[in-house]
Amino acid sequence: MSARDQLLVVIDPVARRTDGESVRIAKDVLGAAATVRVCLPDGPEEFAKALVKRGARRPVVIGDDRALIRAVGVLHRERELTSCALSVVPVGAAQTLARALGVPAGAVAAARAVLEGVERRLDLLVDDRDDVVLGELRIPPVVSAASGGGAAVDGHPWLRTCQSFVRTLAARPSRVAAAPGPAPARLRVEADGVLVVDLDQPVEGVFLTPGDGGFAEVEVRRAATGSEAAALRVRARTVTVSGSDFRYRADAVVTGPIRTRTWTVRPRAWGLTLPDRP
Repeated sequence: MSARDQLLVVIDPVARRTDGESVRIAKDVLGAAATVRVCLPDGPEEFAKALVKRGARRPVVIGDDRALIRAVGVLHRERELTSCALSVVPVGAAQTLARALGVPAGAVAAARAVLEGVERRLDLLVDDRDDVVLGELRIPPVVSAASGGGAAVDGHPWLRTCQSFVRTLAARPSRVAAAPGPAPARLRVEADGVLVVDLDQPVEGVFLTPGDGGFAEVEVRRAATGSEAAALRVRARTVTVSGSDFRYRADAVVTGPIRTRTWTVRPRAWGLTLPDRP
């Protein structure tokens, strides 16, 4: 039996709690066609340890977007992204990133893609703290209604519980007003050392996404009227943003406040198993 048919299936604890039936279905599909070793970590440390000690087995993560981000981060820090292709079966409420990357919906379809798919090499954004970004990064962060306002701040999901508790203590207003959008920010954005916008020009948002060919797609939306309001779009290998106490949302996590951060594109830095489509 080849190494491709030997799988290490790491099941995120959140997936086990939220949708045990989908977890069971995925395990059954994978186990029917491959030799499977199942790992049930209780927390991030055991999750990371399982991936690092996987041996020759192909790593498969059953979990939501956060579990996928955590897995890529672990393999990046261990400098093992080039030596393996990661597979994921999305289970849980947060699956936007997995869908955007091309992972099929549903436990059966995603598990079959693990078995029958092909490795695709994808670009990766890495910041100056060695943290990774797989999808979109936005400054300032906007928490969508779909996420329930539950973005983790500074990578600490337990803050969500505290925030929820505090909200229950607040008196309910007699009339619900529309939530205002984020105020314009004053940021300095540099792309490959070239100034895109400076602190004297307020911006409504800055967006970064890993593109292809080793470049990030950068969009700066200026807070102005008329022709000056047109979005600025550039491609760059390195992007530096600086300003006064700004926050940003990278994939599913909100970080900040910080004064400066630099992101660098790593071309074809990681592999994801996806359906073999023409």
